[in-house]
Amino acid sequence: MTITIKDAAGIAGMRVAGRLAAELLDYLAPFVKPGVTTNELDRLADAYTTQVQGAISAPLNYAPGGHNPYPKAICTSINHQVCHGIPNDKPLKKGDIVNVDVTVIKDGWHGDSSRMYMVGDVSVAARRLCNLTYDAMWKGIRQVREGAFLGDIGHAIQTFAEGQGLSVVREFCGHGIGRKFHEDPQVLHYGRPGTLDRLVAGMTITIEPMLNIGRRDIKEMGDGWTIVTKDRSLSAQWEHTVLVTPTGYEVLTLSANSPPIPAFVTPSA
Repeated sequence: MTITIKDAAGIAGMRVAGRLAAELLDYLAPFVKPGVTTNELDRLADAYTTQVQGAISAPLNYAPGGHNPYPKAICTSINHQVCHGIPNDKPLKKGDIVNVDVTVIKDGWHGDSSRMYMVGDVSVAARRLCNLTYDAMWKGIRQVREGAFLGDIGHAIQTFAEGQGLSVVREFCGHGIGRKFHEDPQVLHYGRPGTLDRLVAGMTITIEPMLNIGRRDIKEMGDGWTIVTKDRSLSAQWEHTVLVTPTGYEVLTLSANSPPIPAFVTPSA
């Protein structure tokens, strides 16, 4: 395992890329409404990334081992889709929940973030899932500090989620990020405190829990990318890119219109 530690220049580059990812999600928010297709969201995202931000989309044509190149600029996962949903021509409808996952590359650095969007009026259960998944992500972020363990992050997310009656998807996890889209280490969203690698100042990681209303079991669809819940229960995900600092953490994917930070989170230097 090779974990990259960012120097001052690298941290500055990651701050810019992270801010751009957050601003892209801000830009897309008004368009996530009934009747709009995810292909239209993808077109808007690609144009904004390239023409306004002067950046490029990391997912577009991304082809890790064993996968066909991903064909779109963003991932859009709706209702029972867990992650990696491919945009298409099906219009969004009132009551849908949709995760939009973006990663921009600016000057070689990657900024990775995702948010849940509620399309019109959604069910109480769907709203609760989205809100609790957001809180679960922040429960994990709160554990980040130099000297803490990756297992501390996973344990905080798992105990909170399962305490709320939700299940944690285990096959997908957060990751190191920097010059590469996916770097070491893996950041599990379950586990035991005091286990796995220690966090070191200068590490940049993503924390991106996927929680289901039903069972945690998942399956891959025939397109080779889209992951869904086996029982077709609703799934939600949120993601931030986080820098480990000497005294705590810095969330790199915040912007003026990011969702409010939960009240239980105390500021970290």
